[in-house]
Amino acid sequence: MRVGFIGLGSQGAPMARRIVEGGYPTTLWARRAETLEAFADTAAGVADTPVDLGRVSDLVCLCVVGDADVDDVVRGENGVLAGMAPGGIIAIHSTVHPDTCRRLGKYCADQGVSVIDAPVSGGGPAAEAGTLLVMVGGDADVVQRCRPVFDTYADPVVHLGGIGSGQVTKLLNNLLFTANLGTAATALALGAQLGLSTERLAEVVCRGSSNSFALNSIRGSGGTLDRLAGMAGALLQKDVRLVADLAQRAAATPGAVLDAADAALSLMDHPR
Repeated sequence: MRVGFIGLGSQGAPMARRIVEGGYPTTLWARRAETLEAFADTAAGVADTPVDLGRVSDLVCLCVVGDADVDDVVRGENGVLAGMAPGGIIAIHSTVHPDTCRRLGKYCADQGVSVIDAPVSGGGPAAEAGTLLVMVGGDADVVQRCRPVFDTYADPVVHLGGIGSGQVTKLLNNLLFTANLGTAATALALGAQLGLSTERLAEVVCRGSSNSFALNSIRGSGGTLDRLAGMAGALLQKDVRLVADLAQRAAATPGAVLDAADAALSLMDHPR
C-alpha cells in the first residue's frame, strides 16, 4: 500500500517515520518546507501539493489540527481527493467533530474514495514507540485494509463501529480525562490546605487505589493545572464543547462528568 501523510507535527511526524521504517512507499506534504527536513535521511518522497500526494497514494493519513484544516486538505483547491483514484482511503487521525467525518465520507464516496476516522491517543512518545492507541470508525473491510499500516505506530487499533464512532470515543475519553484532571487538582489543593506536601501526597496517591493518568499528568507538571492549561487547555475545552453539542443533539444526559469537566476547565482559566 502506498501511503501519503499530511500533518507532520509533534505527533504526526513520528507516526510518518514509523510508516516509512515499516517499508511502505510513503509520500509527504507540508505547508512549510522546513517541516520536511527531518525526513531527509529517510526514503520518504515529497509532493508539491496535496493533489499530487493523492495521485501517488492508496491511503492518505491526515494529522492536521482541526475541522477546517481537514476539509481544506481533502476538498479544497488542490486537495488530496482530486488526485486519488477510486478505491483509495483517507484516514482522519485529527480529533474533529464526528459530523465532519461523516460529511466527508459521503462526499468522497461519490468519487469511490473511502473515509475512516481514526483519532489517536498517546502523543509523540507513544508514536515513536509504536504504542499509540487508535480509535477507528468506518467500514470494517476498509479498516482491515489499513490495519497493517496503523500497526507500524499503534498498539492497539480498536474498531468502534461506523464512521464517526472513533471521534465520539476519543471525545468521551478526553471528557473523562478533563473531569479527572479537575478532581485530582482539587484533591491536591485540599491536601495543601490541610498542611500536606503536594509532591508527597501525589507520590502516595499515584501508588494507591485512586491513581489515575490525570493525576500523574498533574504531578509531572509541577503539581498544578497551570502548565497543562497552557499545553492542552484550549484543545480540551474544544473537545468538551464538542461532547456537549453531541449530547444536546442526541437529547442525551451527560450527567456529572460534563459538570466535572467544566469545573476543571474553570480551574485552568482561573488557577488557585
